[in-house]
Amino acid sequence: MPDLLSLGVSGLNVSQLALDTTGHNIANANTPGYSRQSVQVGTEPPMQFGSFWMGQGALVQGVRRSYSQFLNTALQTASTGQAQLTAYSDLASRLDNLMASSSGGVQPALDGFYGAIQDLANNPADVPTRQALLGKAQALAAQFQGLAGQFGQFQGEINQRLAGDVSQINGLAQGIASLNGQIVQMQGAGQAPNDLLDQRDALLQKLGGLVGVTAVPQDNGTLNVMVGNGQQLVLGTQASALKIVPNAYDPGRSEVALAGTGTVISGQLSGGEVSGLLTVRDQVVIPAQNQLGRAATALAMAVNAQSHAGMDLRGNLGGDLFSVPAPTVLPSSANAGSASVAASVTGSAQLTAYDYTLRNTGSGWTLTRSDGTAVTLAGAGTAASPFTADGLSLVVSGAAAVGDSFQIQPTRNAAAGFALVISDPSAIAAALPVRSSAASANTGNAGIGTPSVTNAANPQLLSPVTISFTSPTTYQINGAGSYAYSSGGAIALNGWSVAISGTPVAGDSFSVTSNAGGVGDNGNALALGATASLGVLDGGATTVGQAYGQLVAGTGSLTQQSQTRLVSQTALVNQATSAQQSVSGVNLDEEAARLVRYQQSYQAAAHVIATAQTIFQSLLTAVGGA
Repeated sequence: MPDLLSLGVSGLNVSQLALDTTGHNIANANTPGYSRQSVQVGTEPPMQFGSFWMGQGALVQGVRRSYSQFLNTALQTASTGQAQLTAYSDLASRLDNLMASSSGGVQPALDGFYGAIQDLANNPADVPTRQALLGKAQALAAQFQGLAGQFGQFQGEINQRLAGDVSQINGLAQGIASLNGQIVQMQGAGQAPNDLLDQRDALLQKLGGLVGVTAVPQDNGTLNVMVGNGQQLVLGTQASALKIVPNAYDPGRSEVALAGTGTVISGQLSGGEVSGLLTVRDQVVIPAQNQLGRAATALAMAVNAQSHAGMDLRGNLGGDLFSVPAPTVLPSSANAGSASVAASVTGSAQLTAYDYTLRNTGSGWTLTRSDGTAVTLAGAGTAASPFTADGLSLVVSGAAAVGDSFQIQPTRNAAAGFALVISDPSAIAAALPVRSSAASANTGNAGIGTPSVTNAANPQLLSPVTISFTSPTTYQINGAGSYAYSSGGAIALNGWSVAISGTPVAGDSFSVTSNAGGVGDNGNALALGATASLGVLDGGATTVGQAYGQLVAGTGSLTQQSQTRLVSQTALVNQATSAQQSVSGVNLDEEAARLVRYQQSYQAAAHVIATAQTIFQSLLTAVGGA
């Protein structure tokens, strides 16, 4: 038959352990990742006493943590998405603010440049006005260069943060693997160690904030962790490592790879800060950098082409006003052949903001855009017949091995290299190179318009030309030939075109000659100003200003979308946290109530023991008195 003393001791032990566990909960109320613990109490096996069974008290069956695998996984998934969007939104917002600001954006500098050209058209011979134009042109170049430098800083920041994140990932993976070993060892002695399980879950939560992971519990109590497309990061008590490697084409761009094999897994990662950094780099920073370079290239080509079609104060034909670097060609680090590729831009109208990969398949060369679209190549790839596509010209030299490839960045570095190439204000070509006039002896009512330059490279552009009419419907050029005249029809020669309108008579003549000395002429300055509204991109549909506006609007749209998604994701994290804490969190009010209950239970058990002692002493006294 059970005795009263042992019953009291069992209750005392249970209450003591319950008090200790409650105290442990209170002490860890603010410990990240801690799950509330509770004592699991059961009855001792009963003892038969005659025809019935008597209880033998209580015993502690274990200490259980309040934990839900489903809720913890939901919280980890939501937090992983939040970390990704936070990194993405932060960098995208900063980039958007930089490009849209009045001090950091290109548009104010572009407006200032074209305003200075208009001032030049109003006073083409004024040297201070010309000097002011050079100042505005230099400011525009500095704005392109400065913005491109900011893009470079973004790239550097992303590289640094990726390196730091990978280091943390490796440390967390080692910590999980170490805890796996301790858990297996302690679990073999009985119940799983709750505090170690919480610590492992906390490390897993931190890991999920850096990179999306999949955790698979094992029967022995360990937790295997995978990243990417199933690559093992933690397998039992062994942890693998990640490392940062340079991009196969661009050494200045970091990629995430498996340390053991060197396999790049950047494109396979999803969720977490690492994925956010990679995504904002590849979907926002690099495309924006390419679009900025595309605008710079188109602007330089349009302004330079018109500058070549003019004449400066000294009577010389105009030259380049701006310079931009040629497209960047980067060979793959895996190339085995000796081939090289030279690239140039042939026209801005077809130029895109994509990068390209040129690959030798053994049976020829293929060109693929960075969005995966195959691009048809024309030409043979030689100097005499270059490959042409999307406004690019590509010349391949040397011997390529099968599989060799090159990344072509048509506009990536154009803004960084955009520069003003003249410093002499007299060299600005504000005048037209040729002028037209009618002979003073003409008797007809025909008049000649202002010539326009169609080919500034024509070596006969400045050669004098006389157009003399042999009849009202025919004319000669420099006394030779006989050409039909149509009022308003264009007469094109030597790289220029002019129209004569009205009714001439035989003997009337007109001349087109060099405009040297025409310092007050503003014909080409007006044409330079017109490049502001000239469609130079997207097949001639988009101006440089519109292209920059589209860049700012596109970046702003992506930023707004990411911020909206971040707000929604944060709400999901808050909901998941609330649900998880409702199960696992420590409520101090509840714990205080349990303290009172277990204290009373402890005191009652102590009274049972005291009662047993009193009964025993009474029994001894009775026996001794007898």
